[in-house]
Amino acid sequence: MTPPSQDTARLVIPSDPKRIAEADEFLEDLLRRHGIPESLVMDLAIVTSELVNNAIVHGNRGDAAKTVSLSVKINRDKVVIRVSDEGEGFDPAAIPDPLANENLLREVGRGVFIVRSLMDDVRFERGPAGQTTVEVSKRLTSD
Repeated sequence: MTPPSQDTARLVIPSDPKRIAEADEFLEDLLRRHGIPESLVMDLAIVTSELVNNAIVHGNRGDAAKTVSLSVKINRDKVVIRVSDEGEGFDPAAIPDPLANENLLREVGRGVFIVRSLMDDVRFERGPAGQTTVEVSKRLTSD
């Protein structure tokens, strides 16, 4: 792998589930152009799809007048992805534990768990108007 130079790219899409594929394509193309290993491209694509879907469904509550912003920063050591919605925000500590017995058979509620499992760092930020930004990062080196 050729170490990537620092690069930041942004994409803003309407809050429409049909546009998640556009975010996936944007991310995967960017990562591949920077020589990111395919296994990491897949992990980052899974995470980004989940975060964009959450921003559309839970953050913006499917309001197509609102947008979801995706930014990707690539440097020598890591990839940092930020996904922001225009919703009212939420308390990430209130997310039910998907491993609790009462949640094991639920068909939903594992997105943030998957994100945390695949990334090195996950942060939730709440904007002044309540909107949520989730920042995730993944190291590109094993050091």
